[in-house]
Amino acid sequence: MQGSNREAVRVAVLADSDTRWKWGALTARRITTATAEPTGFVLRGRATPTARQLAETGVSTTTPREVTGADFLRAVRDAAARGEGYDVVVLALVGGTVRAVLQGLADLDLDRRPVIVTGYVGVVYEKLTDGLLLRHGADVVLANSRHDAERFRAVYEGVGAGADSVVEAALPFLGGAPHTPEAGRDTLVFAAQPSVPATRTERAYVLRRLIEHARLHPQREVLLKLRSKPGEHTTHLEEFPFQKLVRELEPPANFRLVYGHMGEVLDRTDLLVTVSSTAALEALRRRIPTAILTDLGVREALGNHHFVGSGLLASFDRLDKGLAPTPDETWLARQGVASDGSYEAAFDAARDRVTALLALPALPPIAPYYTAETAPGYLPGILARHRLDVTAPEPRESGLRRIVRDAARGAYRHGVQRVAPVIRRLGEL
Repeated sequence: MQGSNREAVRVAVLADSDTRWKWGALTARRITTATAEPTGFVLRGRATPTARQLAETGVSTTTPREVTGADFLRAVRDAAARGEGYDVVVLALVGGTVRAVLQGLADLDLDRRPVIVTGYVGVVYEKLTDGLLLRHGADVVLANSRHDAERFRAVYEGVGAGADSVVEAALPFLGGAPHTPEAGRDTLVFAAQPSVPATRTERAYVLRRLIEHARLHPQREVLLKLRSKPGEHTTHLEEFPFQKLVRELEPPANFRLVYGHMGEVLDRTDLLVTVSSTAALEALRRRIPTAILTDLGVREALGNHHFVGSGLLASFDRLDKGLAPTPDETWLARQGVASDGSYEAAFDAARDRVTALLALPALPPIAPYYTAETAPGYLPGILARHRLDVTAPEPRESGLRRIVRDAARGAYRHGVQRVAPVIRRLGEL
C-alpha cells in the first residue's frame, strides 16, 4: 500500500449494538484485503450487547472490547503512535454517533488518518435524510442495494454535498444455502423486532395470531424467533417483550420461542413471516418463501412500506389459508437480494474504492456536511452528547469543544433559555 507503506491492512470496527457489530465485522472482511480479524470495539451505552448476544452473531471468535467513545479515539491515537495505525475504520453506529466520531478522528490530527467507512445495517425506512447527512464526511457510505444507492446520492446532491462517497454494495450477511424443502418438515418462523410493532396491543395481537395459526395447523412448527433475552438490550428499545406477553396465553405444543443465529434458524425455515425485519432479505436471498404482514397496516412507522411492490404483502387470514407469497423479481434485483449470482460481486466496487483510497499519498481532511456553519443550531447538541474531545492533544482546542462552546455562547447572547443544559454539558467535557 503506497499511502501507509504497510503490507498488511489493519482494520478496526466500532459498533454500538449486536446487529451493528455483525454488519461491521462482516463488512470489514468483504471490502478490504485484510487477512487478519478486524480489531473490534463495542461502544458502551444503552444498547451494549452481552457476551451471549455477540457470540450469537457468529461473526468472530474474538470478543470485541467494550469502550467509551474517548477510549476508542485513544486506541486509534495510540496505535498510530506505535506505528501500528489502523488503515480502515468501519463505523457501525447510529448517525449522530458517526458524526461525533468523525469529529473526534479529525481532532486527533494524525499524520495518516484511516479510511472511514460507514453505512446502514438493514432496511432504511426512516430518518433517511437526517441519517445520511450525519454520516456525510466518511470516505465510504455503503448502500445496501441499487435502490438505496440512488436515494443516498439524491439526498447528498440535493443539499449540495458531494455524493462520491456513496458506493453500492449489499447487506454482508446474506449467505446460507438455498432453501430446500424436506419431506415431513413444515416450519413457519416469525422474525420478531424489538420495537415493531411498538404498542402492547399490537404486539399481543401478533402473538395471538401466531398461536392461532399454530392451532389451525397442528402439523406445522411455528417458531417465534427473538432477538434478545429479558434484561438484554438491542438497538431499539423493547418495552413489551414477547416472552412476557406469552405468559398470559396457553400456546399449543407446536409453538415455541427460539433464539440463536438467524442463519441457523433459516436453515430449517419453510416460511418466514415478519413485519419488516431485515431477516426477510436474508430469507429472500435463500429463496425461502417470505411474507410481510399487513394486519397492522402498511405504514412508515412499521417499515413494511419498504416492501410495497415486492409481492410479499400478506395478512394472517391469508397465511392461515395457506398463502405463500411469490416475490417480484425486479423488486428483488433492486434490493440486492437476487439469486442470479450478482451478490458475489456486490462488494467489488467498495473494495476497489477502499483500495484506491489506501493507495493515495495522503487522504483529504474529513469534511462533513454538518458543520458549525451549516447547522449551528443542531450540530452542537449532537456533539455535546458524545464526550469524545477528551483525547484532543493539549493545548490545542478540539473542534468538538469549540463548536459546542461557540454555540452555547451564541445562544446565550441571543437570549435562548434552553442553552443552560448545553453549557452544563460543556462544563463536563
